[in-house]
Amino acid sequence: MKTLNVELTGGGYRVHIGAGVRGALSSLATAPHRGFPPADKPRITVITDKTVADLHLRAVLDILQSADDSSRPLVLTVDPGEASKTLEVAGSLYQALAQGGIERSDLIVTLGGGVVGDLGGFVAATWHRGIRFIQVPTTLEAAIDAAVGGKTALNLPAGKNLVGVFHQPAGVVIDTDFLNTLPQRDFVAGLAESVKHAAIDGETFLDWHEQQAQSILAREPAVLEELIAWNCRIKAAVVAQDEREHGLRAVLNYGHTVGHAIEHLLGYELRHGECVGLGMIVAGELSCRQAGLARASAGRINSLVARLGLPTRLPRRVDGAGIAATCRLDKKTRAGEVRFVLLEGIGRARPGCSVRETDLVDALAVIAPGR
Repeated sequence: MKTLNVELTGGGYRVHIGAGVRGALSSLATAPHRGFPPADKPRITVITDKTVADLHLRAVLDILQSADDSSRPLVLTVDPGEASKTLEVAGSLYQALAQGGIERSDLIVTLGGGVVGDLGGFVAATWHRGIRFIQVPTTLEAAIDAAVGGKTALNLPAGKNLVGVFHQPAGVVIDTDFLNTLPQRDFVAGLAESVKHAAIDGETFLDWHEQQAQSILAREPAVLEELIAWNCRIKAAVVAQDEREHGLRAVLNYGHTVGHAIEHLLGYELRHGECVGLGMIVAGELSCRQAGLARASAGRINSLVARLGLPTRLPRRVDGAGIAATCRLDKKTRAGEVRFVLLEGIGRARPGCSVRETDLVDALAVIAPGR
């Protein structure tokens, strides 16, 4: 088991990582947290999706039972997938919280992947202007990225994650046993965020991925625990320096500008991580053209993406101009100009880079189907 702290101005929280660490939920549920009313026995609401509920809800409820002042926590389930990250679904959860009498001193536990974490975190951030919540990720992508850092968001028809708020969790519990039920495609998709962290952090973590690729794909327990802990340390260090993404934290969006656009335009046909992998390949091409990234370095990242089983080509043709237009909705856009995170070298990310639309369209050729 590993633990690490996310240090923030005025306080922070702990991340628990390892097999069976779900037991930490009992003490976390009643632990005081900065800025929130104390509660010896808070009413607990678990927000999850129907697939995860069938797999893991019972195990979590057994632990939370002793911390809940009622006979059992309130359980709210949503449909799995990005279609649930909407204002309409959030509204239905607000209604259920109102009917359940959930107060500001109470607690929300988000049990699931990135969609549930984003949705449940957003609801926690806005219910009574913010109540405590604990992240319990059940996917690799959520464990190594989305669960740490306090970003919450909903989608709109215009684009992904356009409505959101920063709301840090009171704790994160990453029980690696929950990852055993992940289909291989979903497990692999989560690895894209780890490659991203390696690209922006430095040679050491990238070397480790290259050396451990087969063990990672085999889900060897010790390697998996180290993978998650290393990613969380990188994410925590960046968040500690720039909690609300005023500058440095933008480096964590490497590959995401194009990735989000692809994800949206394909109607979420691809997994988030699969789109991030494609976005990194495009960002690498732009980095070679505009930021001085060596072709060999871009090739290492692209090779690792492929070696881990992530797609390196779009599944079908997507209009490059359409991707560029969707990128303009990205949160990093300034005065209508899309800003990218580019690499000057492995571990040397430069946020806020202006990219002309024609250059972006040209770079998108590297992920065109049939190459």
